[in-house]
Amino acid sequence: MDNPEQSKGKISVQSISVPLKRIINTMLVPLLAVLTAMLVGALVIASAGGNPIAAYIGLFQGAFGSASAMSETAVWATPYIFAGLAVALAFKGGLFNIGAEGQLALGAVSAAWVGYALPDVLGISIPGWIHLLLVVAMGILAGAIWGAIPGWLKAKTGGHEVINTIMMNYIALNIVSFLLNGPWKDPNPLNVIARTPLVAEGARISPIFEGFRVHWGFPLAILVAVLVWWVLWKTTLGFEIRTAGANPDAGKYSGVNVPRTIVLTMAFSGMLAGLAGVIEVTALNYRHELGFSQGYGFDAIAIALLGKSHPLGVVIASILFGAMRNGATRMQFLTQIPVDVISVIQALILLFVAADAIIRYIYRIRIQEERVVLTRGWGG
Repeated sequence: MDNPEQSKGKISVQSISVPLKRIINTMLVPLLAVLTAMLVGALVIASAGGNPIAAYIGLFQGAFGSASAMSETAVWATPYIFAGLAVALAFKGGLFNIGAEGQLALGAVSAAWVGYALPDVLGISIPGWIHLLLVVAMGILAGAIWGAIPGWLKAKTGGHEVINTIMMNYIALNIVSFLLNGPWKDPNPLNVIARTPLVAEGARISPIFEGFRVHWGFPLAILVAVLVWWVLWKTTLGFEIRTAGANPDAGKYSGVNVPRTIVLTMAFSGMLAGLAGVIEVTALNYRHELGFSQGYGFDAIAIALLGKSHPLGVVIASILFGAMRNGATRMQFLTQIPVDVISVIQALILLFVAADAIIRYIYRIRIQEERVVLTRGWGG
């Protein structure tokens, strides 16, 4: 029997193994889903006349084979992280935010307008850092408002957030199309594209390294992921969000204001999606173009599912999706197969993650893990 004095400062093996086991249990099924999708994808590549080994080598080289490749992978991953966190946060609150696409687009176009037009509207010169803060604030505010509206409808009327966010995507994207083809279109006579003028120099986020496109938005995305984790698991608000998501009736009896929590959850979700659009405008494109963000909001659903709605999982899944998007060109060059194969592999990953019973059956695994409530039905 250990002396109490000797046992001081010792760390129990069990205290280490329990969190580690939980992490393994949570990540095993997504990892096996990715592996299985890659194996099935190899069959798809072979059926298209390509060499699966060469294709995956090309995919890896295109994503991580050089400093430039890693830079571009980070560029692709950045909006995925923000948008994935937006969907994952809603999942934790028992809500299914399919509106990230529209929230991202409105955040981007609002940020672009403040970036190029605000000094002229106010008639004054705005210091660069203040201008950048105003651009970011306007973008996340636009996303937050567009997310809060279906949240309010859910809380007050029972209107299903899935239907409302889908419909609001159409409204948002058509508003953006009108603005970019009309009052906010770049007036340059040589411009024939639906896009805004360039934002001011002071409203831009600089690249991290000279000669590479990776920008400070990528470390910011990692920092925001840590912040979302801290809010969800270390604050009262995070507890209320998770409680309202897991069991709103129990949350109500424990003192949680469930309607308010629903609205706040959707507002914060929209804020993160809007931030994705802001970063693309201020750090990469320096303007907003029609259709530049098409697909980010919908890919974010797959990323949140693959990451099990955990911020760390979202970051890893975003880098994976960014790597596949970035490495697709190199893969096509080496094998001459269509880049659409990447979309097939992504769809397979989503299929196997969503239908995890297939993975459990194939690999004969039984894992107890936290279940995420995606939606609670009409009027729930």
